[in-house]
Amino acid sequence: MWKFVLNRLGYGLLVLFGVVTLVFVLFNILPGDPARMMLGQRADKESINIINRDLGLDKPLLTQYLNYLNDLSPLSFHRNDDYKKYTSYKTIAKVGSTTIILKKPYLRRSYQSKRPVSDILKEAFPNTIYLALVSIAFAFVVGVSLGALAAVFKNTWIDKAVLAISTVGMSLPSFFAAIIIAWLFAFVLADWTGLSMFGSLYSVDDMGGGEYINLKNIILPALTLGIRPLAVISELTKSTMIDVLQQDYIRTARAKGLNEMQILWKHVLKNALNPIVTAVSGWFASLLAGAVFVEYIFDWKGVGVVIVDGLEKYDFPVVMGSLLVICVMLVLINIITDIIYGILDPRVRLK
Repeated sequence: MWKFVLNRLGYGLLVLFGVVTLVFVLFNILPGDPARMMLGQRADKESINIINRDLGLDKPLLTQYLNYLNDLSPLSFHRNDDYKKYTSYKTIAKVGSTTIILKKPYLRRSYQSKRPVSDILKEAFPNTIYLALVSIAFAFVVGVSLGALAAVFKNTWIDKAVLAISTVGMSLPSFFAAIIIAWLFAFVLADWTGLSMFGSLYSVDDMGGGEYINLKNIILPALTLGIRPLAVISELTKSTMIDVLQQDYIRTARAKGLNEMQILWKHVLKNALNPIVTAVSGWFASLLAGAVFVEYIFDWKGVGVVIVDGLEKYDFPVVMGSLLVICVMLVLINIITDIIYGILDPRVRLK
């Protein structure tokens, strides 16, 4: 078992290394001069050179890449006092002119606001997680309910209606669905729904009462983000329940005189949930990455808005840090899922 866990952890580290490399290369070949973005278009050459030296952009690309890895690594090596830029660190050892320190991964500072990227993400990431959790909970409850109805009433108008809903849900891109839902529920039907087209988890009291939690604002973005996983979960629930209904132990339960509701709740749905839970874990990870357009359209103050704002302002450290945090979340969720599979099914550990 430990060998299996270490293999998965090693695989995850390799994936993260590849992602870090790809993100660094991609954002270092994009057009745009960070120094000029920080100083303005009228900046003189000497000021630009000073900023480039301060950011380390005057060094060869390979040196910049190694410095970036050094910033991200918890264990880093330094030949001068540049490690003092970190807010907290612990000196492990000094070997000649090299200092080895232990620190938190450093995502650098925003070109525009000069704030640490980690601080910006601490404010935005919880909103994205809340949105993903509400979206997947909505998709799970509604998707399982619709799938169960379609399985019980197979080949009826209910089954066809659920199939139509699933087809539309899987075919609609998130950004298009967001525009349609915002227009319909927050513009056309705004007088009945009372929903706003824009808004985040926290709203400001117009009477000077400070910020307050406005749960109403999460309804439309969660509905938009949950449509696609809802469609997949409903079809998966339908197919697995139909398979379970054909098993011998279901016939035995009916022969013993159990009514259909007892059979559905205690035997069919319980045994059909295993692949559904698996799908939910995968979809939750993808929702974290797929919330970018939805958050931007609804002005939900999450990582998606941070990424789009960073791209508009060429604030590459913010965008790079956001992408890396999302990738770490994806890899961690996949590793945890694989480990759970290995615990539940020993055959997985042999692959």
